[in-house]
Amino acid sequence: MFADFINLIYPNLCLSCDNPLRKGEDIICIKCKLNLPITDYFKNSDNPISSKFYGKVKLEYAFSFLHFIKKGSVQKLLHQLKYSNKPEIGLLLGKWFGNELKKIKDLNFDYVIPVPMHPTKLKKRGYNQADPIAEGISSTLNSEWKHNVLLKVDNTESQTKKGRFDRFKNTEYVFKFNEDYSIKNKHVLIVDDVITTGSTLEACAKILIENGASVSIATLAHAK
Repeated sequence: MFADFINLIYPNLCLSCDNPLRKGEDIICIKCKLNLPITDYFKNSDNPISSKFYGKVKLEYAFSFLHFIKKGSVQKLLHQLKYSNKPEIGLLLGKWFGNELKKIKDLNFDYVIPVPMHPTKLKKRGYNQADPIAEGISSTLNSEWKHNVLLKVDNTESQTKKGRFDRFKNTEYVFKFNEDYSIKNKHVLIVDDVITTGSTLEACAKILIENGASVSIATLAHAK
């Protein structure tokens, strides 16, 4: 009863629409969940995400869960995940995404790993936004979540305003494999928050493949 009284005075708000959450709702209200722009890119292996990597790197699968629309609900949620200390958003959406991937027949991953963040930026932000997404996906797929198989060794400048070639040159030498791990003959799923050109994920995939893994990619959102 005391908790209900506190919620009456300081209600938990939906992180998408800012309206008070009703009993049984968590983080995102049911209305906003139903209105999230879900793609069909995880239902078909031949999709706009996988096509980004044709002729560049061999992937088993490439998926993206949501459409990233400028000034839309997905942008708002991911901005809070990234900059407002709301890792619970990534965990929630990661679990939802994982449950959808679980419906795909014969889809199994040994490891689910996030695209890494440079230690300087990690210290400043407090967490890597790709981590809770990867954790959520792995928990529903019963795969092993490993957050330091890949290391980011160069603190590159922002990729936001770069073209595809410049993005790739900017990421080509910034990641390295953590040799404390063995991924030979393992199926690894690399996870990130958003995909645009795919240059960062391409660089990560190449390193994992060079170390003996088969690789798939999953991002929470796709920005055209």
